[in-house]
Amino acid sequence: MSDPTPVFDDLREESEELDALVAELTPEQWRLPTPASRWSVAHQIAHLAWTDRQALLAVTDADGFRAVAQKALAAPDTFVDDGADDGAHLPPAELLSRWREGRTALDKALRAAPPGARFPWYGPPMSAASMATGRIMETWAHGQDVADALGVVRTPTDRLRHVVRIGVRARDFAFGVHGLTAPAEEFRVELRSPSGDLWAYGSEDAAQRVTGPALDFCLLVTQRAHRTDLALRAEGSDADRWLDIAQAFAGPPGTGRPPKGAAG
Repeated sequence: MSDPTPVFDDLREESEELDALVAELTPEQWRLPTPASRWSVAHQIAHLAWTDRQALLAVTDADGFRAVAQKALAAPDTFVDDGADDGAHLPPAELLSRWREGRTALDKALRAAPPGARFPWYGPPMSAASMATGRIMETWAHGQDVADALGVVRTPTDRLRHVVRIGVRARDFAFGVHGLTAPAEEFRVELRSPSGDLWAYGSEDAAQRVTGPALDFCLLVTQRAHRTDLALRAEGSDADRWLDIAQAFAGPPGTGRPPKGAAG
């Protein structure tokens, strides 16, 4: 079993980078709208704080998490927004403190988890490393919303490999949630990392291929940018269809973002 410590370290670093982006914001900046409909900067951080608490509960009290999850899943269309709304109305200093405390507690719990342990979640049970990988994806994606609201261009890092991995592994899920049969054949995915390395998945001989920058792939599968604004190339009709529907997150298909310059 590989050492999950680097994954935990990457989650901590991703969170700290976003923390630095919001730590000195004014109350007015916390209320700025983000590209996510009806969500302010405060909503984005509140959502991360809420989800970190859910993950902490899953790791430390499985039965308690299942009870909370049942209540949440009874209101599938509102429980995410409700959790964000509750935190977004807090004073910014209190919200920031809650987020820091929750993610620190989660970090400690993940590092202390027994090897091989699996924890309940809103989908299949997850290992500590998988839980951390999911938190990296969400932290990066919601951090992108915050950066867009503030007009900040972030420097991508090779921590994006975690987001890429989820996006590639979620190919069949993306087809399924759109009511489509996933292709039987493997795709070849070749992405250039921020540091210049080539990240490759699938057989070199695959007919269906996706190539481009890793950053663009991450923006696509988290639905933080429209495909037409990204330098991704598909070869083959199935690969082309995938880039239209790809998502790295659980749940129903997202609405995505309109192309740059589109009305609204």
